[in-house]
Amino acid sequence: MLRYVLRRLILTIPVLLGVSFLSFMVIAAAPGDFLDQYRINPSISPQTIERLEKQYGLDKPWYVQYLVWLKEVIRGNFGYSFQYHRPVFEIIWRRLGATLLLSVSTMIFIWSIAPTMGIYAALHQYSFADEAFSVIAFIGISIPNFFFALLFLYFAAKTGWFPIGGIISLNFDQLPWWGKLLDYLWHVVGPVLTLGTAGLAGIMRQMRGQLLDQLRQDYVMFAYAKGMPERNVIYKHALRNAINPIITIFGYNISGLLGGAVLTETVFGWPGMGRLVIEALQSQDLFLVMASLLLSSVMLILGNLLADILLAWADPRVRLRFS
Repeated sequence: MLRYVLRRLILTIPVLLGVSFLSFMVIAAAPGDFLDQYRINPSISPQTIERLEKQYGLDKPWYVQYLVWLKEVIRGNFGYSFQYHRPVFEIIWRRLGATLLLSVSTMIFIWSIAPTMGIYAALHQYSFADEAFSVIAFIGISIPNFFFALLFLYFAAKTGWFPIGGIISLNFDQLPWWGKLLDYLWHVVGPVLTLGTAGLAGIMRQMRGQLLDQLRQDYVMFAYAKGMPERNVIYKHALRNAINPIITIFGYNISGLLGGAVLTETVFGWPGMGRLVIEALQSQDLFLVMASLLLSSVMLILGNLLADILLAWADPRVRLRFS
């Protein structure tokens, strides 16, 4: 298993190189660059534009820019933001906390409830609880996130129970440490419910369907025929086989921790990575976009690796293949 993990980590190097090269090539192929907003300004002289091109390295071919950028990344320097006039890593680091707070809170909300709901619904098929969970799932899947966010903001504005935007209150600095924690949690409720509804519905339905499929398999009938206790048949046999696809989904969710949610962050005024990447793309802030894509690629690789490790832990057949 250790050899497999090391091999996967080594293979991430060419994968990241390929992703960064293709991403840089696609971004460079787009018409124009960050300085277009200065070129259309008649008050800025061509000499100033030429000086800025040399300063930002935009006067070189795209492949030369990529090699220069890659060399700096290996040294730990992700470049300089054209738009914010600050190092890229510093900008991302300031937004990282807000994105991780939202993403981790959403994952805790989804994964602490959805699998249990799916298991209960499968074990009580066609009961009132199963039908109620199905209705909740269909509503969660059907309503777009941005519309659900607007509904929550309307509810918050009418009742005053929740804030209508932002990540902290105006008096945040005067609060004690526990007050700051509660203030964070108070502000994160709306975005978490908005993002978590669709994920909760999808994983709950997936868990229900997988467990029902396993309960109809011959080995389950054989276990019942041998006189095994029902609890052992369900939780030690059927559930262990049904949970494999859910673990894979969990790995993909890990990979999206840094991606943020653009529409939800925009509606709630949440200062996360999603809005940052969109703003960088709109302004063609090359190095800021590249750093965001690279970090997302790293999280995708680590998420898939974690999913494989969890699968090997849960399923002896997978563990045997990795040995």
